[in-house]
Amino acid sequence: MTAYALAHLLPAEPHEEVYEYMERIQATLDPFGGRFVVHGAPVEVREGEWPGALVIIEFPSIEQARAWYDSPAYQDIRRLRADHIPGDLVLVDGVEPDHDSAAMAAEMRANGV
Repeated sequence: MTAYALAHLLPAEPHEEVYEYMERIQATLDPFGGRFVVHGAPVEVREGEWPGALVIIEFPSIEQARAWYDSPAYQDIRRLRADHIPGDLVLVDGVEPDHDSAAMAAEMRANGV
């Protein structure tokens, strides 16, 4: 099942190490089938607040996403971003192509969730 790495990065001043991170990250993604789906595009806030930027990276599976994040190659460059741009990063499974929200609600209701 497809999985994603989502990063909510807060506004920060540009820094040379962030540029280096951006130049090097794709090489860390390639061995794990990772690809950018969203990379800092402007967000259109419709509810709540969203300061900063959104990054979404797609992986073939949650195992591949974990392996990328834990890889020596990524850990070697992670601080180049993390030291200069505060934010949150999460890994999450996607849904199957036939996902049905109404069926999910019915199952949750039946199980008292």
